[in-house]
Amino acid sequence: MAYSQPFPLAQPVQKVQQPTFGPDLAVRLICPECRDPNPNIVEEFSSGDLVCGTCGLVLGDRIVDTRSEWRTFANDEGDDPSRVGAASDPLMEGMEQLDTTISFRDGGSGIARELQRAASRSAASRSERNLLQAFRDISSWCDQFSLPKTISDIAKQLYKRSDEEKLLRGKPLDAVIAACIFIACRQAHVPRTFREICNLTHVSKKVLGQCYKALEQAFNLTPGASQDRHHSAPSGTTGAEDLLVRYCNHLDLPPNVQPICADIIVKARELGIADGRSPVSIAGGAIYFTCCLLDKPKTVKEISQVAGVSEGTIKLVYRLYYAEKEKLVKEEWIKDGRAKLDRLPVESGSK
Repeated sequence: MAYSQPFPLAQPVQKVQQPTFGPDLAVRLICPECRDPNPNIVEEFSSGDLVCGTCGLVLGDRIVDTRSEWRTFANDEGDDPSRVGAASDPLMEGMEQLDTTISFRDGGSGIARELQRAASRSAASRSERNLLQAFRDISSWCDQFSLPKTISDIAKQLYKRSDEEKLLRGKPLDAVIAACIFIACRQAHVPRTFREICNLTHVSKKVLGQCYKALEQAFNLTPGASQDRHHSAPSGTTGAEDLLVRYCNHLDLPPNVQPICADIIVKARELGIADGRSPVSIAGGAIYFTCCLLDKPKTVKEISQVAGVSEGTIKLVYRLYYAEKEKLVKEEWIKDGRAKLDRLPVESGSK
């Protein structure tokens, strides 16, 4: 006969149950003055007192305020996150937004590493991890490009919708993110060219164009993706005048150069001058034309480095503008003494 103990006792020892302690629910707090069996006890958190609502007798002081530290306007649906964690992110709706951090200190046993692996597997699904990684990449690239947070949020919304609807299945993650940032820049009236986005994200122009076209059709952005403020510019495209603010700032030009340059571009578009040229080329050529007109000398090389186009392209647009200079330059600019046509240099090949 086998025994669990090496030397079993003749009579097993009976286990004594330890008494359990709990609150006495029969105790009721009543006012000693009113002695009402159904007391009206009011907690004054502002003063930290426990007051009888009938007679006003203070029954206790220095009570602990158990309410949240700030006001909440959450409705009755769902949990109220005002007590724990940071503010909720609407982009992370439906996903767990609280993190669990496991310490690395385990005495060299390796348990911490295993727990971290298990926590990472159970914390979120693969799709959620990919979405979080994409959000981190969008924030990082927008910071590198000095883009505001509004563009980052718009790009995240676009990516989340494209991921949910599986619009770009099989496309590289970097290309999808680049297309979302490009569309977000247009919608926020902070346009960036394809070349700038490609240089930032290291995505080929061909793949970026394919992703952009797919998102443009899916989100119905063709009728007016950017909602241009200039009605003369084609809807859904970046006008050359939209790039002037950034280019003039990089060239350290005076504030009066930009509005005159924008008027010249709009007038040239109405006359059909330099039609078919890219907005970057038109912006570079118009800046060179305006700088010469206003006696604010800037070399073609400096403008070429800022705009990212060749010097020959800028000179070609300038020659087109120079041929119609009487129509582009307003009389009031000449009367005010700000502009003089004889300041414009005669490029080879111009009329």
